[in-house]
Amino acid sequence: MGVLLIAMVLSSTLLGRLPLSNAMVYLALGWLLGPAALGVLRPDPFMYAPLLERLSEIAVLISLFSVGMQLGVPVRDPRWWLPLRLAVFSMVAMVAMVAAIGVWVLGLSLGAAVLLGAILAPTDPVLASGVQSQPGTSPDRLGFSLAGEGGLNDGTSYPMVMLGLGLLGLHPLGERMLHWWTMEFLWSMAAGLAIGAALGAGTGRLVVYLRSRHKEAAGLNEFLGIGLIGMAYGTAQLSLASGFLAVFAAGLALQRVRELPRAVTGKEMLAPPVVLMAGATLHASDMRDSVHGFNEQLERLAELALVLMVGAMLPYAKPVTPVWWFVPLVLLVLRPVSTLPAVWGRHADWRLRAMIGWFGIRGIGSIFYMLLALRHGIDPATAATVVSLTLWTVAASIIVHGITVLPLMKRYIGPHG
Repeated sequence: MGVLLIAMVLSSTLLGRLPLSNAMVYLALGWLLGPAALGVLRPDPFMYAPLLERLSEIAVLISLFSVGMQLGVPVRDPRWWLPLRLAVFSMVAMVAMVAAIGVWVLGLSLGAAVLLGAILAPTDPVLASGVQSQPGTSPDRLGFSLAGEGGLNDGTSYPMVMLGLGLLGLHPLGERMLHWWTMEFLWSMAAGLAIGAALGAGTGRLVVYLRSRHKEAAGLNEFLGIGLIGMAYGTAQLSLASGFLAVFAAGLALQRVRELPRAVTGKEMLAPPVVLMAGATLHASDMRDSVHGFNEQLERLAELALVLMVGAMLPYAKPVTPVWWFVPLVLLVLRPVSTLPAVWGRHADWRLRAMIGWFGIRGIGSIFYMLLALRHGIDPATAATVVSLTLWTVAASIIVHGITVLPLMKRYIGPHG
């Protein structure tokens, strides 16, 4: 692993000139290091599901917090409607279409089909690095919509995963599904967002207050990011709320923390504005930049580790016959169709609609939910189908989206400035 990391540093300039995404390189290296070739890594998902689930969970949390820190658009801004519709309407549409195919074509039970749809529904904001939104309050609409969708739908997919497990008899749904509706659908999402927003805003304002008023709590911004992820996720889990949405909301709230106004003394009132600006200490900006910068580095390491794991897990995914038509169907048909309820009537031109329909990259969120299902003890036949379809869909998504991102973005950016 040490040699691999050093090799990535030495070859970074060369790789940057190739039409390849980092994830594509990691995927190929994972396959090479896995049991199909060198046998250095053997992440058997059936044998080590709990451990692999925890690793993928950590990676998802890091990526969600980083994406939240990157999106500087105010929460009440109308631009949030499109990613919100994508995370809810498109996610539900995707689950429904995959479930229908699972029942009528793949011969799965209703619970297994819903579970498969819920596993494949979330998109990955990290692997879509070529179309990620730029930080700030005026991001491009495409990058912002895809990043916002990826940040939200890892959490909104959770109730659907629990519904699938419940229909399989592996999770309690309650009488007339009352427990599922109230706790895992309504409470989980609403409470997760509220907990994360409160902790992110409260912690950030406390740190800025201590630094600006009392010259305390200086430094260790790296601990602040990791600590906030842990607090938001842990509090949400103890409250039976969505930890993923809590961490995403915590990143959003911390990014919105601003400088505390202070009273200006008589001497300062006489000083030129340039002197005042030069002497001001931007505690909130420094905190945000440091936390976001450190978390981006963690995000890169998490992406490397998890995509390597996906590549090494591919030999454990039996190439069942439906893979050859199911994967293209998901990427080429179901994803674009699922986005229609979200983009319709949103004053989006056909180029934006087409790009959103294409760049629904599947990634670490799907791997996490796949491993969660394995840990819950789905039957071996269903497990083999779910693992095979999920891993090959994620691998194919990394490859085809990684190849097409540069040429398509060049064509898209041209008419959009």
